[in-house]
Amino acid sequence: MRYLIFFLAIAVSGPVRAQGLALAEFAGADVIILGEVHDNPRHHAAQAKAVAALRPAALVFEMLTSAQAGLITPENRQEEKGLRKLLGWDNTGWPDFSYYYPIFTASKAARIFGAGLTRPAARNAFKTGILADFGAESGLYGLERALDAAEQAERLAFQRAAHCNALPENLLAGMVELQRLRDAYLARAVIEALDAVGGPVVVITGNGHARKDRGLAVYLRAARPDLAVIAVGMAEGGRVDGVFDWVVSFEAEPRPDPCLAFQNSD
Repeated sequence: MRYLIFFLAIAVSGPVRAQGLALAEFAGADVIILGEVHDNPRHHAAQAKAVAALRPAALVFEMLTSAQAGLITPENRQEEKGLRKLLGWDNTGWPDFSYYYPIFTASKAARIFGAGLTRPAARNAFKTGILADFGAESGLYGLERALDAAEQAERLAFQRAAHCNALPENLLAGMVELQRLRDAYLARAVIEALDAVGGPVVVITGNGHARKDRGLAVYLRAARPDLAVIAVGMAEGGRVDGVFDWVVSFEAEPRPDPCLAFQNSD
């Protein structure tokens, strides 16, 4: 795992002398995955700078469904307030649109694709199973292969901790499966983008999906092993879980204890 000083520098002070050397690291990449902690504006500023420098043919957003992405045109993406309303962003549960909007405009020629799974769709997939939701291509993307015991145990422990040990044990396996489904959705959107407009494709997503050891790259590799994929993790205070080609670290965003929401109010 390497620490990417270039992205840190451009996020703080604009292009630097090392820019050409850093961009050379991405030469030949078909897919560049830019991770994030969703509510850290420093991460989004770095993503926007990176997109401006890389000039991808397409942008794939975890935060958008395919239907939302289909509403975006070169004209309406130039006005923040209108685009926010068009996408119904304030009802999606994602952090403030002002964090993400600069990414939309960083490369005006990039076509926008969505890979999001709505909350109703996630609830339905939880009931029916991820293979029924994803459909006939489940085998192609590797969703039919069960996780090995060690990885399954690690993922269950992660979900348990992420939900502050408050979820019933019988729900944790479903949460693991939904994470895999979201990874496969992202991978499928990447291939859709590559087939439509070519590469490179930049993916905007959380670090959990960006990690190469168990994120969208796993499902992308199953479907298209020929693709050159680079993953960048965005750390807070040097901490980020998973395997990445590059890591850039920023100050952590102040936030309340998320476990307070799970505590009984009385």
